Amino acid sequence: MPASAPALRPALIVADRWRDYELLDCGDGLKQERWGSYTLVRPDPQIIWPRAGAAPGAKWEKWDGFYHRSETGGGKWEFRRPVPDHWTIGYGALTFKIHPTSFKHTGLFPEQAVNWDWAGAKIKAARQAGREVSVLNLFGYTGAATCAAAAAGANVCHVDAAEGMVKWCRENAALSGLSAAPIRYITDDCLKFARREIKRGRKYDAVIMDPPTYGRGSTGEMWRLEDHLWELLLECRALLSEQPLFFLINAYTARLSPTVVANLLAALFSGRGGQITAGEVGLPIKTDGKTLPCGIYGRWEDGGEIKK
Repeated sequence: MPASAPALRPALIVADRWRDYELLDCGDGLKQERWGSYTLVRPDPQIIWPRAGAAPGAKWEKWDGFYHRSETGGGKWEFRRPVPDHWTIGYGALTFKIHPTSFKHTGLFPEQAVNWDWAGAKIKAARQAGREVSVLNLFGYTGAATCAAAAAGANVCHVDAAEGMVKWCRENAALSGLSAAPIRYITDDCLKFARREIKRGRKYDAVIMDPPTYGRGSTGEMWRLEDHLWELLLECRALLSEQPLFFLINAYTARLSPTVVANLLAALFSGRGGQITAGEVGLPIKTDGKTLPCGIYGRWEDGGEIKK
């Protein structure tokens, strides 16, 4: 099989190194999670199996916050006891702000810890070889991957169209002791930003992206995954340095499969060598040992020796 061909068997990678977070139980469209000292129950459309050992439709117990989805869209939180507006949890040397939002999210996707570890290890190996590493994080959300890359020694450019998410990234960096780290915080449309970076002659050794199915840029630009992803990938390829370290794509949309992401990376790096892997990211369920799939990933990584 050619070195640039996608992996034939998508790999499931599980984020099982958490201490401050646990996926306690799943079933009947809901998941029960421990975020530090607080237990939250949230809906998840993928959980179509019943709860282990519970009668169908049985009420969920032992929760501090419960997100009730509305039949007309959206939803709202119900709290059994006073829960702060936000609190923090840690992962290794990193600390993140947790805030239950009106869209059921908390500001962190804990399954992505497997990608933080992987990217951090790649960056640390390059830094130990004496090489400077620059990382571009597109659709960076609240910056967990940005913080992980910066903590590993990279210069990071964090880009998101939502000003609030970029501010949240700054908060997470400060909480993680990275206030003085070389991080650029950019509120902008990712595609337009990439094009401007090309004109400015900037280069990056690694790219991380988490493209949404739909979205709007900072000035109202419409993003559609099927229409714009390949275009963005081409622009990002033009931003890569002569010896890039890795290219990481995360996705939460059902419109992409791991094989599609692997095929995209294979086309993007055709003739360049390296290694491509793709699969699902997941979380272990404490109650019964199952794994909850939480999204897909695709990775390209350089297969050669690291050069200074």
